[in-house]
Amino acid sequence: MKPSYFERLDANRFKPTAHASGAWRSDEQHFSPLGGLLVHAIERSVGPRPGLLISRISFDILGKIDLDEFEVQVETLRPGRTIELVEATAIIGGRPVVRARAWYLSAQDTSSVSGGQPEPLPHPDALEPWPMSSVWDGGFIASLEARTVGEPQPGRTTAWVSTSYDLVAGEQAGPVASYVALVDTANGIAVRQHPTEWMFPNVDLTIHFHRQPEGDWTGLDTAVIFGADGRGITSTVLHDTRGPVGRAEQMLTVRSLSQ
Repeated sequence: MKPSYFERLDANRFKPTAHASGAWRSDEQHFSPLGGLLVHAIERSVGPRPGLLISRISFDILGKIDLDEFEVQVETLRPGRTIELVEATAIIGGRPVVRARAWYLSAQDTSSVSGGQPEPLPHPDALEPWPMSSVWDGGFIASLEARTVGEPQPGRTTAWVSTSYDLVAGEQAGPVASYVALVDTANGIAVRQHPTEWMFPNVDLTIHFHRQPEGDWTGLDTAVIFGADGRGITSTVLHDTRGPVGRAEQMLTVRSLSQ
């Protein structure tokens, strides 16, 4: 069996493995694979939805995500045939730690009017590996393969990220869940300040898709802004190997570790 980020304990409970450990602290989960797991739980809960596509996913990180067993609760907030809103909540020790909301929208043939997308990125096969572990610690970061388009710059980096690990042991995750499980790494590829000197964790992640992602690589064309009053924003154009698929935004709380 391949290594995985989570093991299923029952219908609604999961246990993180060491490969899900965080970049800031080893006793926390990295949010990225948990985000993918919540999408996986939503898709399993609502089942196949012919004609409906996950189009926006928003995550609110409500507190420390302990490297501990957790429960996932899924609820359909707004049922519908063409538009539907589904919520998933991760709960540790009776406390909600992450809440995700996914909008499903109806699929339509709009190929005759499509346009406005950015240019595709160079294919990852043509790029050199980049060791993210040279900047970040943690089991999740160690599980990744990353390749950059040019040299990473403070606040501006374009990279491809992939993993050979299963999201949940023995389960086949769908392409959207597998893709989303890597998107939160955007905040770690274009660091403006070294994480041993400054903290800049994100309190949320919002993803908008204009096309469903495919394949094993998540492309991140990322820019990071630090404001002057403790706030920052990580903005990313999302790609797969066919081209752009959407955008992601993360709100950062920026704090000096020397204070």
